[in-house]
This record gives sequence, C-alpha cells and structure tokens, in this order.
Amino acid sequence: MDTLLIKSLFAVVIAFLITFYLIPILHAVALKLGIVDIPDGRIKLHSKVTPYLGGVGIFVGFICSLSLVLPFDNSYSLFFIGLTLLVCLGLIDDLIALKPLQKFIGQCIAALAFLKAGLYLKERFFQHMLFAIPLSFFWMLSVINAFNLIDIMDGLATTVAIVAGISFMIIALLYQQGAVLILCSALVGALIGFFWYNKPVAKMYMGDAGALFLGGFMAAMPFLFEWGKYNQFGFLIPLIILAIPLLELASLVVIRSYKRIPFYRGSPHHFALFLRRKGWSVWQILCFSAIMGTMLMGVGIGFAVNWLTIGQIVMMFFLIILGWIATVFS
Repeated sequence: MDTLLIKSLFAVVIAFLITFYLIPILHAVALKLGIVDIPDGRIKLHSKVTPYLGGVGIFVGFICSLSLVLPFDNSYSLFFIGLTLLVCLGLIDDLIALKPLQKFIGQCIAALAFLKAGLYLKERFFQHMLFAIPLSFFWMLSVINAFNLIDIMDGLATTVAIVAGISFMIIALLYQQGAVLILCSALVGALIGFFWYNKPVAKMYMGDAGALFLGGFMAAMPFLFEWGKYNQFGFLIPLIILAIPLLELASLVVIRSYKRIPFYRGSPHHFALFLRRKGWSVWQILCFSAIMGTMLMGVGIGFAVNWLTIGQIVMMFFLIILGWIATVFS
C-alpha cells in the first residue's frame, strides 16, 4: 500500500511539473504558428484570442510521468495507441478544421483500438459479445464526444476531468488496482499543471487534441476495473462519475434535434453558456460543476464499496439532478 501511494504521488508530481513547465513553451509556439481560438460572440465567449495547444502539454506530461513510474506492459499498448490517435486527430482538427464525418471516423478507429485491447464490458450481465461489444463501442464514442462538447469555457473540461480522475483514483486505491491508480494519477497531475494556465481568464486552451484525449481516457478507463469482483452492478459507477459530461451530451442532442439543428453542429445551448446568460461568472460555474462532480464522486465511491444499494443510488442520483435543475433555473 505504501509503495503504491508513493508511486501514485510521484506520478502526480512528475506529470504536474512537466505539463506546468511545457505549457508556456507551447503557448509561444501556438502564437507563432497562429494556432489560436478566436471569439465569435455566439459560442466562444472568451474576451481575447487564446492559443490552444494545451492538450499536447497534458498528453506529454501524462506520457512522460508514466514512462518513469509505470513498468512497460504490452497489454496497455493498444490503449496508448488509441489515446495517441485521438490526440493526433484533435491536433489535426485544431490545425485545419476537419469535417464532422472525418472526426467521427477517426474516433471510431480509436474506439476500435480500445476494443482490440480488450477494453469492453465483461461483467456477467454482458457476457454475450453480441451485446457487450456494440454497447462498449457506443459508450466510448459517447464519452469522447461528451468531453469534446463540454470544452467550451475557461477551465470547465479541465475541472470536470480532474474531479472524475480523482474519483477513479480513489476507487483504484480501494480496489488495489495499482496500474489503474498510476494511470489516473498521471492524468490528474497533468491536468492540475494545465489548470493554472486554463483557469479564468484562460491563457491557454486544450483544444480538440486535449478534449479528445480526455474523452478517450475517460471512455476506456472504466474497462480496466474489475467491477464485478467487488460489486455486481459496479459497471454503473462510471455513469455516475461521468454524469456531468454525459448529461451535457444528452441534453444537446435532445435540444438540437428539437430545434432541427444537426446534433454535430455547434449551437449556444450548452449548460455553461445558459448559466452565463443568467449572469453567472465563469468561476461560479466552475465551482458549481466541481461541487456537483464531488457529490457524484461520493455517490460513486459509496456504491463502489457497497455502502449504498442500487436503490439508494438511484434516489441520490435523482436528488443530485434535481438539485442541479433547481440551482440552474432558480
């Protein structure tokens, strides 16, 4: 336990330091090459032109930390290949703006790499591959796009990802899954290092390279856990922990479909932009998202260690959602 905690802490610190010191270099490179996000007054409401190579810094900090802490294991090769594909896909989109279909095909290839790595539902409820593989594939594409959609405000995607990453860290520690703990620790360390530059008013954005990387990591991570060994319904825990980006995705699909807007086309119907129009500051939105994410973390961890039954989970989850709605529409 002590050795595992030391390795985890080391992974956090190394990833933090590398990302923290790399971001200013990438900031200068992005400005020089014109890799910047320009406000449009509709969806992009930031006050100034902002570079967006931050995702590269997060990924480099993450990988460098793991190379020093996590022993090389061939079983993770396709996992890292899938993540790298998503970073490259996002970087290309940041540079030349890919068409939605092109991005979707790239996401599908990365998801197939995760599936090939054995990252899919293996719980007894999904033993038939006919259901497990398509459902896992749908989950991956949903989470990847959910994080891409939530990245529309200074620090928002970073804040949500930090809370989710810490949630998975705690569960991995409780379940004594060392490799998973170190993977999550490296990610959280890199995100904390990036947040210093991404907090309001942001000096750097993660861009699609970062958003797709985070989405891919959060989509594949749950399949590294042995949920059924500790809780027969443990596969529901990622749904709880990642409820904020998933609800954002679901609400945008519903709203855009109702308004006859293609679901893949940008629109100002994100919950964060709605709160901005109601007069909330960016910091208030970040704090609200962090508090709700922490509450979901508590519910997820309580369920993971069997302190809560599935009936209590459903009740608490709906109470949190009602609290979200009441706060947003008050």
